[in-house]
Amino acid sequence: MDSRPEIARAAAEAAARQSYGKLVAWLAARTRDVAAAEDALADAFAAALERWPRTGVPEKPEAWLLAVARRRRVDAVRRRLTSEAGRDHLKLIAEEAEARMTDEDLPDERLRLMFACAHPAIEPGVRAPLILQTVLGFDAATIASAFLLSPATMGQRLVRAKSRIRETGIPFRVPERGELGERLDAVLEAIYAAFAEGWSDPAGTETRRRNLATEGIWLGRLVASLLPDEPEALGLLSLMLFAEARRAARRDAAGDYVPLAEQDHALWDHALVDEAEACLRGAATKGVIGRYQLEAAVQSVHVARRLTGRTDWMAIRELYDALFSIAGSPVVAINRAVAIAETEGAVAGLAALYVLGDDKRLDDYQPYWAARAGLLARLGQGPWAVEAYDRAIGLERDPAVRRFLQARRTALIQ
Repeated sequence: MDSRPEIARAAAEAAARQSYGKLVAWLAARTRDVAAAEDALADAFAAALERWPRTGVPEKPEAWLLAVARRRRVDAVRRRLTSEAGRDHLKLIAEEAEARMTDEDLPDERLRLMFACAHPAIEPGVRAPLILQTVLGFDAATIASAFLLSPATMGQRLVRAKSRIRETGIPFRVPERGELGERLDAVLEAIYAAFAEGWSDPAGTETRRRNLATEGIWLGRLVASLLPDEPEALGLLSLMLFAEARRAARRDAAGDYVPLAEQDHALWDHALVDEAEACLRGAATKGVIGRYQLEAAVQSVHVARRLTGRTDWMAIRELYDALFSIAGSPVVAINRAVAIAETEGAVAGLAALYVLGDDKRLDDYQPYWAARAGLLARLGQGPWAVEAYDRAIGLERDPAVRRFLQARRTALIQ
C-alpha cells in the first residue's frame, strides 16, 4: 500500500483509463445488463477516489474495483428482493467471487462485449457509439461529436441499446463466421473512431482522451490476431499504424501544426510504417477490397514520399474514387475533392466540394470549411476564403491547428 494522496489519485485515474472497458466487459458478460455494470463501476471508481487517498492504493487495483462494483451490483439486486434466503445467497456469491478475483488475473472479455454491442438486434447506427461508451468509457457528448449528432439524441439511443441487450438476452460471444460480416463492420468502425479521438489530441493533455489512440491500436491488433483471415481487420490496423507513425512530425519544436505535405519524414516512425505496409500487403492477399484497405492505401501513397520525394496525387485520386464508390460519406468526398484539386486544378476541386453544399451535417464540420477556404484562396477569391476560414477557425478544437488556420487567413488580408 502507498497512502500518499497524489499517488492514490493518480492510481485511480490510471485504472479508469486502462481498465474501464475490461471491468465493464467482465461485469456485463455475466448479467447482460450493460447499464447496471456501468453504474456499479462508476460507484467503484467514486469509492476509490474517496478511499485510496486515505487507505492507500491496493496491490491489485483492478481486483479491488471489481470487488466493490460486484458488491454494489449485489446490493442493487438485494434491494429488489424480499426473500431473506435470496439475500443470503447473493451475499455468498459475492463473497466467493470477491475472493477469487483477489487471487486470479481478470480475464479480458472486451472483444465479446464489442460483438454483443454489434449484434443485429441493436440499431445499426448506434452499434459503434455503444462500443465506444461501454468498452472505452466515452461520454455521450464526445460520441455525439464524432458521429455528427446532438448529445441528447445520442444519449437516448445509447440508453435504448443497453436496454435492448438486457431485454433480448444478447449473448456475449465472438460470432461464428457466417454471422460475422455486418457485426465486424461495426466493431471496426468503433475502434477507428476511438483511435481518431485520441489522434485529435496529439499532446495527450486531455485526460478523457489520453491513450485512446494507443487503445485503438491495441484493440485493432486484438481483432486482427483473433480474426487473421479478415482483410478489413488488417486494413484498419494498417491505417492506424500509418497515422501513428507520423505522430512526432505533426508538431514542430514550437508546438505548431505541420500539415502532412510539409512534414519531415525523417521524424516518422519507420518501424511502424513498415509494419503498416506488411499489414496492408497481408490484407491484399485475401482477395477482398474494402474501405479500410483503401484508406490505408492512400496513407501508403503519402508515406511513399520518404522514398520518392514526391506525392503521387493521381494514385490518391484513383483510390478516393474507388473509396467513394463503396463508402460515399461526406468525409471521403471532401478528401476526394482535395485530390481532384491536386490533379485537375482548384476549379475542379471546388466544384466537387460544392456538390456537398446541401448536406447539413457539414455546417459544423471543420475539414469542409478548411478545404473550401484553401481552394478559394488558390483561386484568388479572398473575401470568400476569409469567410470560410472564419468558419473553420471557429469550429477547430485544437489550438495548434487553429493557429495554422489563422495564419492562412491573415496572409489573405495583408
